[in-house]
Amino acid sequence: MTPAIEARLSAVRELMAAADYDALVVPRADEYLGEYIPEHKERLRWISGFTGSAGMVLVLREQAAIFVDGRYTVQVRNEVPAGLFTYHHLMDEPQPQWLAAALPSGARVACDPRLHSLHWYRQTRAALDAAGIELVADTDNLVDRCWQDKPEAVCSPALLLDESYTGESSSAKRQRLAAVVRAQGCDAALIFAPDSVSWLLNIRGTDMPQLPVVQGFAVLDDSGELTLFVDPRRLPDGFEDHVGEGVRVLSESDACAALGAYTQRRVLADSRNASAWLQLELLRLDAVLVDGEDPVQLEKACKNAVELAGSRNAHRRDAVAEVRFLAWLDAEVAAGRLHDEAELSDHLLSLRQQGEHFHAVSFSTISAAGANAAMCHYNHVNSEPARLAMDTVYLLDSGGQYTDGTTDITRTVPIGDPGPEVRRLFTLVLKGHIALAQVRFPRGTTGTQLDALARQFLWREGYDYDHGTGHGVGVFLSVHEGPQRISKAHNGVALRPGMIVSNEPGYYRDGAFGMRCENLQVVRESDDGIGEVPMLEFETLTLVPFDQRLLDVSLLDAGEIDWLNRYHQRVAESIGPLLQGDERQWLQRATRPVQG
Repeated sequence: MTPAIEARLSAVRELMAAADYDALVVPRADEYLGEYIPEHKERLRWISGFTGSAGMVLVLREQAAIFVDGRYTVQVRNEVPAGLFTYHHLMDEPQPQWLAAALPSGARVACDPRLHSLHWYRQTRAALDAAGIELVADTDNLVDRCWQDKPEAVCSPALLLDESYTGESSSAKRQRLAAVVRAQGCDAALIFAPDSVSWLLNIRGTDMPQLPVVQGFAVLDDSGELTLFVDPRRLPDGFEDHVGEGVRVLSESDACAALGAYTQRRVLADSRNASAWLQLELLRLDAVLVDGEDPVQLEKACKNAVELAGSRNAHRRDAVAEVRFLAWLDAEVAAGRLHDEAELSDHLLSLRQQGEHFHAVSFSTISAAGANAAMCHYNHVNSEPARLAMDTVYLLDSGGQYTDGTTDITRTVPIGDPGPEVRRLFTLVLKGHIALAQVRFPRGTTGTQLDALARQFLWREGYDYDHGTGHGVGVFLSVHEGPQRISKAHNGVALRPGMIVSNEPGYYRDGAFGMRCENLQVVRESDDGIGEVPMLEFETLTLVPFDQRLLDVSLLDAGEIDWLNRYHQRVAESIGPLLQGDERQWLQRATRPVQG
């Protein structure tokens, strides 16, 4: 792979020299700035070999640097040639400052403004300006010009999602959101994120099955009328009747001309999450930008009763597949058949595919044996899949996209006896999971305020994990959804009833093992009547047992044992009747009460 990467860097540098650029910024992003991007937009992977979901490459005339976050510090060294790139931390080493230190005054740095937020563009330009360096916005993407064997773009018709799944018509949603736009004193709002557009119109995409969104953006007027910018081939017959009156469809290539209608009008736009190019165009056309969050995000995050009922149903079906897999895995290991990571992932997929309403996995399955589990976003397809080995752990992080819900679950499984140290650490992780699962909190509480609950037991022993504790999850939408999250990083969005979040503390020892305990939970009002202040709590949606063979019961207190036993009893009662024979017997054993 190294010679190919070297040739690609050389080709890009030739174009940089012709354009008089001293550096080129290559983010892991497409024109919609989302986590999931189609194969023909994987520019960062093409130029570096890195397959992770977040990162940035800076190509200079004589050197190149790759920046990744804490999830990928091991993976990046395995995938990206050290002789061609230096490795850096995405959060701890700001890229504008790195460029300012690496380049002389008068240098020119190129970026494609379609692949960056306006916030990033402005911050980077200011930092480089201070060093006498010019940031050049260039939509003639240099990587695209060099990428000769780029995969063909996929353009498939959207799915029209019935109100029996959404709980609300598109017309009603648009009128409700138009009132939010008016309340902020704006004439229109840029609805940039494809998942926001898809939710607002009750449609889902099939171009990228892990992320079932329609690739496009929209502008919502304060009247409730909406202009959708999308490839018309993505809209199936019946779209107009499905969304109702007030939706105009234009090609994305018509955006510049259409945005001229907003001259001197106030347009709400999210500078941190919408593209710099679109917002710079609005400014060029003399629109008045009002910086604010996409108004759809918060409304979408708070699921209605129909969406929550669908999510519960999806989680029950998903749990059947997961339990059947875990029962099969135990039998295979007992028989001495130690499969590789790909075989394990494929078998779980085959079980999920038997469930009603299943479309695809909700992300690339993390099937990680032994030391590979230390890479918390490991992907077995990027190398030779490892085979299970005795006296280790196997980490399985997976999920499904169903018409009525999106799932995400991680279970850590012992293969043989991994030893007391692994059991001790797993129990510390599970204690944090339980603490977060059973917390009660008043309205106005953010995920940032709750994050330490999941880390406290690891912190006491001098351990931590370098990822967030929880992310929002959609309903047949993105498995990583905002605006809420549970993380050490500041997030000012209060948790509200109807929000679905993950609860996934973990621990990873480089070169040895990794573990994670993940369920999805929904915020709900507490009705126990205790105290003076109305409280919120979590309802756990995931219904799969934790592996008791990894427990050091001496580290659990009575309350934690009670929570685990009640959870396992609920799993047994909910999932047991949906299983038969050996699989039901396995579940009965897996959910037996823990004795303190």
